[in-house]
Amino acid sequence: MLTGNLVRVRISKNRVIPQYLDRDNPYWLEVAESLLLIFREGVGLTRGEIASEIEAVVGKGMSSLVHQGLAKVLEDRAEFEVVADIPPETIREKVFTAAAKRRRVLAGSSKPGCREPFRRDEVLADVSRELGLPPEQLVSAMFADLKEENRLLSFDGLSAVGLIDRYNVALAQAILLRSVRLDVEVRGERPSRYRQLFRFLKFHRLLYQVTGSMASGYTFSLDGPLSLFLATQRYGLQMALFLPALLLCSDFRLDAELRWGPKKEHRTFHLDSSDGLVSHYQDTGQYVPAEIAAFLDRFRQVAPDWEVLESSELVDLGRDGVWVPDYTFVHTPTGTDVLVEILGFWKRSALERLLRVLPTHGPSRYLLAISDSMKVDEGAATNLSGPILRFKEIPNAREMLALLRGFLPGASQPSLIDAESP
Repeated sequence: MLTGNLVRVRISKNRVIPQYLDRDNPYWLEVAESLLLIFREGVGLTRGEIASEIEAVVGKGMSSLVHQGLAKVLEDRAEFEVVADIPPETIREKVFTAAAKRRRVLAGSSKPGCREPFRRDEVLADVSRELGLPPEQLVSAMFADLKEENRLLSFDGLSAVGLIDRYNVALAQAILLRSVRLDVEVRGERPSRYRQLFRFLKFHRLLYQVTGSMASGYTFSLDGPLSLFLATQRYGLQMALFLPALLLCSDFRLDAELRWGPKKEHRTFHLDSSDGLVSHYQDTGQYVPAEIAAFLDRFRQVAPDWEVLESSELVDLGRDGVWVPDYTFVHTPTGTDVLVEILGFWKRSALERLLRVLPTHGPSRYLLAISDSMKVDEGAATNLSGPILRFKEIPNAREMLALLRGFLPGASQPSLIDAESP
């Protein structure tokens, strides 16, 4: 993703207009291929050496913001590591200690005006013998943990056109990090596409409200990172990661309200399918956070008589929009099914609204699991009634099972469980 200093836009009538690259422009395709070649053949080089190679191709100071932005996209696809047999901080400590000791010895043994010179190579030779490293390797390893000295371990390559596409998407993502609110319309998609889109929204834990239907399409509003009290950086990253999922749709429109620049001035940003941005997401499946995947694995271990299915339902809540549960938990012996939503980022007002609407318009059996560690407003989840499992970082499988059993025939109605630990 592009950092703020690499964002190229122009402002027209309070509207932020990104300066996308033409993916068919011969010049930029040539530049992209030249930069790709440096990273493809750069395994083993340091960051500093790669930067020098880039400057040799595009000019001193890495030329323009576009060149720097393309290089940033490539760097994000590269894995760097610290190459040193001995931790650099250990080497520095020994070298600096030895140097200080040598200076004290020289100061105490010399006569006034006849002080022997300090010899750096002698200090390095002493430490080299102690650590068993050649002096030249000792010098290079001493600062191997500095960013410029990290060496390229691997690179996830792509084509020149693919690099330009990723740059354009990264530019739009960087703009959305300044958003307060997004309004998105999606029309004319297959039911499977809508379900996929809502799953991406859910599993990127975005706060949204949705209206519409499969037939007419959906309009949903998302809170932007700058509208939240807490976790804005983490939430902003999740919103940026969602954008490529939206780009998989063939007919969409996005309008964002921004707070732009040092003074946080009001600006707007528009993106639709005619802009030609190309998603790099594979058109299959869905993203599942690692902690949720771990919870599901644990639940299947402790509850072998329950089957966990990805929910394909969009529950119509009347005037209050649509509810998109994450999973259907099915009790195999009785066939009892419970729709479950796992909320990551949440606002108390939105949660209260959902709890108010579900008993009237929702299914007969549902359960909400909410994370206390990821709430983004100042209201705490106290005095909330309904079938709720509260958790910190990951839902507790046994406590989830206890609530689910409350839906079985003859069981008492489930209520809230406040989980202090996974």
